[in-house]
Amino acid sequence: MQKFGLCAAIVLTSACSEARDGIGEAKAQALAPGPIVVELFQSQGCSSCPPANANVNALAAARSDVLALSYAVTYWDKLGWKDTFAQPAFTERQRAYRRSGQSDGVYTPQVVINGRKALVGANRGSLNSAIAGIGPLRGGPAIVRDAAGVTIGAGQGGPATVLVVTYDPRVRAVPVKAGENGGRTLPHRNIVIGLREAGVWNGKALHVAVNAPKDPALRTAVLLQKGAGGPLLAATRL
Repeated sequence: MQKFGLCAAIVLTSACSEARDGIGEAKAQALAPGPIVVELFQSQGCSSCPPANANVNALAAARSDVLALSYAVTYWDKLGWKDTFAQPAFTERQRAYRRSGQSDGVYTPQVVINGRKALVGANRGSLNSAIAGIGPLRGGPAIVRDAAGVTIGAGQGGPATVLVVTYDPRVRAVPVKAGENGGRTLPHRNIVIGLREAGVWNGKALHVAVNAPKDPALRTAVLLQKGAGGPLLAATRL
């Protein structure tokens, strides 16, 4: 009986220890800062956009604490060149930031940081200063990856929309043959290929299925956003 009791105590102690470790890990993930999400809205048909593209390309290459995402919008397509990556959903995302009051208008090149601050992205010094002032995402729920997707932990701040973003980390050089940038070859990095709503988080733990892109070169990120065009609460790369 003593041996059995001792074994039971060891097993119980081990289980409690593992449970405490699990709770500690979840708390650590919740407290750990997320990336600084830098969203660029730009177009190959906009003559003012190449400097902002270069700035965001540099962030994507050099800063692991920044999740840089480049969205090609559609409203410059009427000027003689149809952007090869533009989608109406990306234009709508930018308009949602204006409607929510997080940005003061719809223009290119526009950068939105953590869904909270919008500015022209062409000046590298101003962009870096804004990023430093905003800082990383903090206080949101943990987003933990698993084999089938992600689990968003319990927390405060809901409801919030779960967004799955697919982007290309490679440099995509596009020869522009007409429009304001006609004759130039414009490099893009972290260009967004797909954007979808994957659920609503209401403060309770939520599992969201996320399939790997068919193209293994593409990457995926998950964003948790307060309402349409509201501030970001959490984000992670997969």
